[in-house]
Amino acid sequence: TAPACVMERTLCGRHPPGAYKSPSACVGPAWAQNPPPDPSRPRMNPPDLSIAVIGAGPVGLALALQAARLPGLRLTVFDARPADKDLSADGRTLALSLRSVQMLQRLGCWDPSAAQPITEVHVSQQPPSGVALLEPWLGAPAVRIRAREEAVPMLGAVLGYGAIVAPLQRAWAARQAAEPQRLTSRFGTPVSALKPVGSGVEVDAGIVERYDLAVVAEGGVFAEQARKAISRDYGQVAWVGRVTLRGAPPGMAFERFTRHGPVALLPLREGEAALVWCVAAADDDVAELGAAQRLAVLRTLLPAEAGQIESVSPLKRFALGLNAERTLVEGRTVRIGNAAQTLHPVAGQGLNLGLRDAWSLVDLLGRPTDEPLERRLRRLEWQRAPDRWSMIAATDFLARSFTWTLPGAGVARGVGLAALQAAAPLRSALARRMMFGG
Repeated sequence: TAPACVMERTLCGRHPPGAYKSPSACVGPAWAQNPPPDPSRPRMNPPDLSIAVIGAGPVGLALALQAARLPGLRLTVFDARPADKDLSADGRTLALSLRSVQMLQRLGCWDPSAAQPITEVHVSQQPPSGVALLEPWLGAPAVRIRAREEAVPMLGAVLGYGAIVAPLQRAWAARQAAEPQRLTSRFGTPVSALKPVGSGVEVDAGIVERYDLAVVAEGGVFAEQARKAISRDYGQVAWVGRVTLRGAPPGMAFERFTRHGPVALLPLREGEAALVWCVAAADDDVAELGAAQRLAVLRTLLPAEAGQIESVSPLKRFALGLNAERTLVEGRTVRIGNAAQTLHPVAGQGLNLGLRDAWSLVDLLGRPTDEPLERRLRRLEWQRAPDRWSMIAATDFLARSFTWTLPGAGVARGVGLAALQAAAPLRSALARRMMFGG
């Protein structure tokens, strides 16, 4: 569930080749092996393009702010919610990879006081019921990824949805006020239809307007989405909320593979963690449990390293599934984030994947070229394919593995975790992949 990141130990720009420094020695954007391109670097102006960005969530606003730095683009952001809607009440908690944190830093929209750094990730397999009581003495198969071992200050960060969106929206409003002729917003204006027309797209938001490019970043959750070309209902639900903990290591994220699905804890402020508890929809006993019963069950599911759970907040229930387009690009319409692929939360990578979609699109639009836009968009499809499809395949495989009734499936998963923990190079490669993408 938690993001991770690694850098080459000689790429901090401050130390000689071969030097190994502690995380505190290398800070700032130079942490990363593959930092995102700097959208403020000088570029040739791209051909004038009018772009409609549909959806003012984290992915849509990040794309709009990044694209606003390219002087040849004219941008309009659409969203059904009013601009003054209070987002602080949105209880969703999100895990960001280090690359995503760097993207927000580059945009000037990162508030470290609102985020909890992740310094360690602990992934384990719940032992069979017959030996579960012996786990404190015998241990259980587990993989541990530590920031200090990967020479980074953090593996990622956890923060609330509102804490991500609010700074992005404030920055967009300031940018728009500075350039009102080029940048506009249509909050409180839902888009009802998109229609390809010649070398552009008609956007119907009460009034039909033509744009050279439409970027759809309005995704929503699986249960509310129209089914896309690739769709699979996992028959699972996630119960989401918060827990209080005693004795929990600060900055440590946990994912526990159980017989019924993964259970994850994401660190928040001291003594609190965000909970994602996945179970089979057809055998969902969580709905019938009271708060004390939920607390008792969770205590049996999580490893001793997580500390002692003392209380559980009211939980919200979400259906889980895969819902993905075969392509990001259709003519002059591009779909990114959850509008392109909604994933199971087992790897916590949905938002991170969407931010990488956005960053890649704007980077491509800003490159000096005489190529037609359609050809550049086809290149985007090819560039994003390895990252996108490998993440879709990985989360789909893990999500479906919990529905398998094959004898020994859980044991096989445990053996795999133990082998990964023993193979440091593979563990670091996994860290790089989850934190930076493909």
